Amino acid sequence: MHRRFAFAVGALLALAAPALAQATAVDAFYERAVMTAADQRCRLFTPELASALQAAEAQARGAALRSGVARATLSQVEQRADAKVATVPCNSGDIATAASRVRAAFDAYAKLVRMSYPGDIADWTADRSTSRRVAIWKLSQTDAFNGGTLVFGLAGEDGPSAVVAVASFPAGGQPYAARLVMRDPSLAPEAFINALGSHGGKTPLADRTPPRSATRAFMAEARSAADPTLLPRGARSGVAFRFPRAAAQALASLDPREAVAVDFLFSGPRGDTVRTAYVEVGDFAAGRFFLTASQR
Repeated sequence: MHRRFAFAVGALLALAAPALAQATAVDAFYERAVMTAADQRCRLFTPELASALQAAEAQARGAALRSGVARATLSQVEQRADAKVATVPCNSGDIATAASRVRAAFDAYAKLVRMSYPGDIADWTADRSTSRRVAIWKLSQTDAFNGGTLVFGLAGEDGPSAVVAVASFPAGGQPYAARLVMRDPSLAPEAFINALGSHGGKTPLADRTPPRSATRAFMAEARSAADPTLLPRGARSGVAFRFPRAAAQALASLDPREAVAVDFLFSGPRGDTVRTAYVEVGDFAAGRFFLTASQR
């Protein structure tokens, strides 16, 4: 057990690394799940450190899924981690030693301001900076699509961040509404990855979304001119849409290999037209945990 906890500490020390270099994807996930289970059972860490562990576990889960590990296999691994921790008393020397090392590793991790989470096609950029005057991106991804540029993610000032889509349309036109469309797990338990459309071994984001009959949509609840701090690089103006808070949790629960669609609706003389941008789910869940895993 001490050996397993030591490996888990090593995994935490490598939190900032973009790749898992010295362990298989399943082993890395197991090691991080062990420490998360130990904390949940024994209340070892502060909420900030617990979030750091959750970020590490979410990142390892994503890496395992992208390497081809089945979701059912990861569920079994998580159950094995829970069972292993359940056999060790909370006051054991092994747990105390591992917890101490995790706290030491967290001191450096908590000081990180920015993190990058590489995806298959698009990356998430996380930023713990705060602002009391203007909204800034806390977790964001950029996409160039048909006639526009999108920045999507979590944006805010010094408090909880909202799910926001900011788009700039150089060719003109202003969308009057936007909707975030993603797989509905109650209709489609598994991700849709259409590998037939792959180019150079990578499936385009448009081919990582399910048929619309298996989706659910979140309509934007607010629309406004975008703050200059949120605009895509090089854009002079843009429109911002804010989505319900529930959209963040729904996005975090998806498979990191899939994508979601952001539809922008335009009115015209012959009816509505839609321009669609795509966002890779990737390590969105890990990025959310990173934002909360800082010492105050």
